[in-house]
This record gives sequence, structure tokens and C-alpha cells, in this order.
Amino acid sequence: MTAHGPATSDQDRSERRTERLLLRRWRTEDREPFAAMNADPEVMEHFPALLDRTSSDALAARADARLAEQGWGLWALEVATGDDAGRFAGFTGLQAPSWAPPFGPCVEVGWRLPRWAWGRGYATEAAQEALRVAFADLALAEVVSFTAVPNVRSQAVMRRLGMTRDPAEDFDHPLVPKASPLLRHVLYRLRADAWR
Repeated sequence: MTAHGPATSDQDRSERRTERLLLRRWRTEDREPFAAMNADPEVMEHFPALLDRTSSDALAARADARLAEQGWGLWALEVATGDDAGRFAGFTGLQAPSWAPPFGPCVEVGWRLPRWAWGRGYATEAAQEALRVAFADLALAEVVSFTAVPNVRSQAVMRRLGMTRDPAEDFDHPLVPKASPLLRHVLYRLRADAWR
């Protein structure tokens, strides 16, 4: 990876750092590894479809526009230390669902990382920083996270974040085909007063 120059004021406002990661604005050079990740059947196993390059680029552009506008959202992840320093590692962040969830208006914390970054604790580390933004900076009362029932990896991250699930709140995702094994979703919640 090539070095990048000084951050703009927008990047300064929206950039976040953790012990091992940089949560930052999106760059043009992120698009190729992001598209490869979104076309990986294993990464996208718990989503209804793979994303083609056009859809992947559009998602990155929307995420960056939101970060520029409000200073928080879906940050691009970059490894900041060790042998993988400078490497694009997917995204983590906060967003309001674009559809009307049965559990009301909300902000969710979510993540998507390439396979090489799995098992290193990056999703948990980055999501903890996103939750700090949600509760300490934005003063949200609650953050949710949800995924398809078979996605046990993401559910493990949710539990590590201190989120809890009430099985009575599981729901059928309205944007997933009725016959899909991914239709049923679990909902996890974390209230500000339980955040650690």
C-alpha cells in the first residue's frame, strides 16, 4: 500500500483509532479489495446475494458520503499495526436501517470483514469503538445489531460486545426472500446504561 497524505478536516472529524485499527473515510484504493470481499461466497454466506463491482462501489460511495456529512457511519477499516499495517480490512460502523424494522426506528452496529481478517478480534475491537461513538459522542439510548439465525460468528461478536437477545424479538427480514434459509433474523440490543 502506498502512504497517504495529511487528512482533510472531514477526515479528521470522522477518523477513529483503536489499539490496532484505523476507522476512516473511504479511499479509491479501497474499492478493489472491497469488491473482492463482497464477491466472496464465504464472506457473503449470510446475505441474500453477492455484490457485483457496481453495487459494491455504490455501497462504498454511500458510506463515505454519510461519513462526510455527519462524521459517523460505516467506516472503512485499516490495520494500523504489525505485518498487515495499511491493509484494508472491510468496514465497521453505525447506521439506521434503510427499511422499517418491526422493532422501530433504531441505529445498528454492523461489520463485514474479509476472510483473512477473521479470528483476530478486529470486528469486536472496531465495533467497541463504534459503540463508544454511539453512546459517548451521540448520546444514543440504545444500539441494536441483527443477523440471520445461521450467522453464529456475528452473534458471538454481539455477545462479546455485551449485547443481549430476547428470542421473542426474532423476526423475518422483509428484504430476504420468504423461501430463503436466511429469512429468520435474531435481534441483539445494548442500552447505554449497560454499555461497558
